Formats: sequence, structure tokens, C-alpha cells
Amino acid sequence: QVQLVESGGGLVQAGGSLRLSCAASGLPFRTRAMGWFRQAPGKERAFVAAISWSGGTTDYADSVKGRFTIYKDNAKNTVYLQMNSLKPEDTAAYYCNTDDSRASITKTGGRYWGQGTQVTVSS
Repeated sequence: QVQLVESGGGLVQAGGSLRLSCAASGLPFRTRAMGWFRQAPGKERAFVAAISWSGGTTDYADSVKGRFTIYKDNAKNTVYLQMNSLKPEDTAAYYCNTDDSRASITKTGGRYWGQGTQVTVSS
């Protein structure tokens, strides 16, 4: 049974930082691409970042480029999203995602999702 468990969300002031974590189980983490999506109230879920199974290639939404960094630790079966210079418009529930292909995550999202962690950025 595949499980993705996010943590690290919270309330932070604009300009601050947070690091989200997603612990994965029930799948061969070393061979999986991983990604993050977010959904703000009243909006559709949107792609944020993705990383290839090797960690060598990453993709980012234009809105977070230069501020967010995705990376994975295969020894810990965990993917991270380091978020710096946070803005109020980054407020959303953030979801972990996985698929065989980074391209699939980037285009439509993969098959498996976590339950989400809330990030709130105050102005």
C-alpha cells in the first residue's frame, strides 16, 4: 500500500521560510519521480515542483522558480520542498505526488497523492 505523508506546514510571515517533507512508503522510492502540488481555496490544484527518480532533474512552476527547491533523500525515502521568500499568494494546501515519470507529474500529476499540509503566509 502506497503512503505519502506530508509534514512541515504552518503559519509564517511573508519573507519567511518553511521546509515541507513527504515520507513515502510502499513503493520503490529510489526509482520514483516525486512532485509537489498546491491548492488554494476556490482554486484548482496546481503544479509546484517535480524531481526525477535520480534527483538529477527538476521542474518548477514559474511562480516559485528561484524561491523553492525540491530535493529527495533516497536513504530516508523522503522528498522535501524548501520554500524561501514566501509570499501571501503561496498560501495553500500542499500535496505530495509520485509517478514513474517526472514528465507525467509535471503535466497531469501522478497516481498517488498525500493528504496535504497547510501553508499559510501572512502579510
